[in-house]
Amino acid sequence: MHLQLPDKFDDGVDAANSQGAAASAHPSVAGERPNSATHYSAGTGRQLQRFAAAAALVLLVAFLCVHFLKVHAEHDLVGTTNAFATALPLVDVVSVHSATSGGPLILPGETAAWYESVIYARVSGYVGAWSADIGDHVEKGQILASIETPELDADFLAAKAKLSAAEAQVKVRQADAAFAASTYARWRDSPKGVVSEQEREDKKAGQATSTAQLDAARAQVNLAQADVARLGAFEQFKHVTAPYAGTVSERRIDIGNLVTAGSSSNSTPLYRMVQDDPLRVFVDVPQSAAADLMKVGVPADIVTDDHAARHFAGKITRTSAAVDPQARTFRAEIDIPNASHGLVPGMYVQVGFQLDNRGLMQVPAAALVFHSGHPQVAVVTRDGTVHLRNVAIARDDGNFIELQSGALSGERLALNLSSGVNDGDKVRVSEVRSASVAAPPQAP
Repeated sequence: MHLQLPDKFDDGVDAANSQGAAASAHPSVAGERPNSATHYSAGTGRQLQRFAAAAALVLLVAFLCVHFLKVHAEHDLVGTTNAFATALPLVDVVSVHSATSGGPLILPGETAAWYESVIYARVSGYVGAWSADIGDHVEKGQILASIETPELDADFLAAKAKLSAAEAQVKVRQADAAFAASTYARWRDSPKGVVSEQEREDKKAGQATSTAQLDAARAQVNLAQADVARLGAFEQFKHVTAPYAGTVSERRIDIGNLVTAGSSSNSTPLYRMVQDDPLRVFVDVPQSAAADLMKVGVPADIVTDDHAARHFAGKITRTSAAVDPQARTFRAEIDIPNASHGLVPGMYVQVGFQLDNRGLMQVPAAALVFHSGHPQVAVVTRDGTVHLRNVAIARDDGNFIELQSGALSGERLALNLSSGVNDGDKVRVSEVRSASVAAPPQAP
């Protein structure tokens, strides 16, 4: 019988035959399955060895490069550190120059009213009406408010009635005194033996009594009149009037409010008034400027702190003539006219003065050092040697210091000197313009 095999089977047989032929042509290693499909060429091992050697060489070169760079960086760091450690410190220096002949001094000030009064009620009662409001300009004696005082009115009427009664009592006592005087006159002039001495003395005593009673009645009239006058004066205080011509800056009453007489802590003020023409300007001046500004007549320029920056001219009119031991300042007052009411009390202003700076040396504030607790400057000579010198400060405006002694014009001073630099040390110098340290204040 002849069997017909599938095509796939034929293909498998052909493949097997091919593998057998290959196996006969290339004998396999002992123990290896003859039908294995894995084969390597003869140069594969040598290629792997070359690749491993190249990788190892690259790693070695990279290691050597990193090590060399690290050693070089450490060497540079040591050299730089040694250079910095052995180099002289670098300091900025500025030259000393004479202060200008008319240096400006600008200080903060505050405006104040010429008069400022808090008005309280002198009588107790209820506010019946008010006619002056905040911001109103009033004249002296103008009625600001009226107070209803029913109790005071009743006391005033009672005092008047007492006065009338006392005056009537005087008339009665006058009649009694006149009758007693005439009676004593008749008994005194009677012949002896007609009346007894006892009766005569009794009539004399009656006259003296009536006279004393008349004097007492008149004293009661005086007391009643004084009481009426006192209550009448209080009646005048029912109308609250302005003590002077000025401006009402505060009103704290309204109709129907109960007010009490007096100015104690429990009393409510009715009004606050100010007179702002002329106006005072208060300024606290440092004691360093006492020689120039603790005298009357020094011109001043007052500038408002607003967008308009208005200027007002004035002069020092009075000073405290004493320095506050706490603040080391003294008070100066400047009077300026204010007819247009351009300034109001309580404003912040800047007050400018011109000072006489002759003989003073000007240095930046950064040139001061305090090594020994006393203000000093570090003078740097031409060869770079530092010399610390005590100085006396005349004025200090924050950016610049004016020295009275301790520095000469043209000398170079170190700025912001390090605490590690001592007297006699050598330094390297870097010149700095004084204008770049801080700009001096402008003249007012």
